[in-house]
Amino acid sequence: MGLHDEAKLDQKFMEFAKLMTIYLNHFPKHEKYGLALEIRRAAYDVYSFIVEAQKRYHKKTALTNLDVRHEQLRMLVRLAHTLGYFEFKEGKRAEKTPVATGEHRYLALSRLIDELGRMVGGWIVADRQLDKREAS
Repeated sequence: MGLHDEAKLDQKFMEFAKLMTIYLNHFPKHEKYGLALEIRRAAYDVYSFIVEAQKRYHKKTALTNLDVRHEQLRMLVRLAHTLGYFEFKEGKRAEKTPVATGEHRYLALSRLIDELGRMVGGWIVADRQLDKREAS
């Protein structure tokens, strides 16, 4: 993964983090320090692993950790959607078409998480190919 690709990954994560922060601030009050906090932690861990993988010479462990934590983030966001937490506005269930709002929020976040996953997957493949070339 080249420097330009890493900048794209950083940019995509920032886009995700902004949207995630907005949506998590609307979660029900009883989940502010539960699932919302765990989603934030997973997202920040993903970003930490991105930085770690960018800085390490041997990236295999950092990329594996990044891949695992990314999948955990995906599962936590799916859990929040299943529990209906994206349907809330300012801590209360939204009055106006809550299902459509919740679905839209989930799809927007999910789309960004998928893009991050594809970028991470490409990085892993590129790193494996580099390892094979160096071994030859």
